[in-house]
Amino acid sequence: MNHLSFYWLPENKHLLIQGLESEFAQLVKFSISTGKIALPPIPDVVLKIQQLCSIESTTIADVAACLTDDPSLAAVVIRVANSVVFNRRNITCLDLSTAVSRLGIIRVRDIVTAQAIEQLKHSINLSTACNKVLTNSAAISREFGASMVLVTQWFKRLEPQHYQHLEQEKALLVGLLADIGLFCLVNEYHLYLENGHYLDQDIALQIFQSNCSATSQLVLKHWGFDNDFLEVASNQPFIEHRQEVSYLDIARIANHLLLFRKQDDALDEHEVEINTTGAEVLYHLSNMTDVEFRSQLHGVINASGF
Repeated sequence: MNHLSFYWLPENKHLLIQGLESEFAQLVKFSISTGKIALPPIPDVVLKIQQLCSIESTTIADVAACLTDDPSLAAVVIRVANSVVFNRRNITCLDLSTAVSRLGIIRVRDIVTAQAIEQLKHSINLSTACNKVLTNSAAISREFGASMVLVTQWFKRLEPQHYQHLEQEKALLVGLLADIGLFCLVNEYHLYLENGHYLDQDIALQIFQSNCSATSQLVLKHWGFDNDFLEVASNQPFIEHRQEVSYLDIARIANHLLLFRKQDDALDEHEVEINTTGAEVLYHLSNMTDVEFRSQLHGVINASGF
């Protein structure tokens, strides 16, 4: 799979057509259309926090108490709350209640979900080929999320008053969860093979590519994520009253930038509409040396606490 953002850009049209005609593709499409595709097997604590976030009366104490049932996730929340990306005031917090209060209930849900999916991509025991796809996806998601942070930072640096609605921490989480549906598709493929069927891996990859955005949108909607997450996952605008620059715009600029950096052939097919500030952002980030750009990406990832 040569393209960076495989859930947005088709690679080989003839393989895509073959894939869409396969039995597996039809099974996947049916699962998506009926909303019955298997969700990622994330920890019970994460599911409970997602449920708590849908209840209006949920308090910070409720979420903090829930996190105590999973010490590893509790440690992640405290670490992320103290990270450079999320700790704007540079004040260290040492307890869960303070961490949850600083981040906010919804942001804690986003963080624990992203962390659970990240761990799942590296630890799930499927076939070698399936594990490789998920491990590659984890690397791409981190790079994509970090790139969205860099783009957001430049918008705020150039016009801080005009882009107050953009948050670098949300940009990171939106990028990390953009292809969350891939796990569902890879798991379906693994079960399909386990049941004695056969499907060429290259064709399976094309099916993942053509269905990942719809599946990701389905999963995120099921878990109650907001429209910014849904737009980036589906690569489609559907918010009626839009900001001049939305997280979808940030994602498209970040994706374009990464395609440019990798000299990806798909760059010729990828168009992005941006305002004058966006053009200046793209100019600055495009003109960094590869060493400087990679250093900044790694800096964002290291500073995020994930």
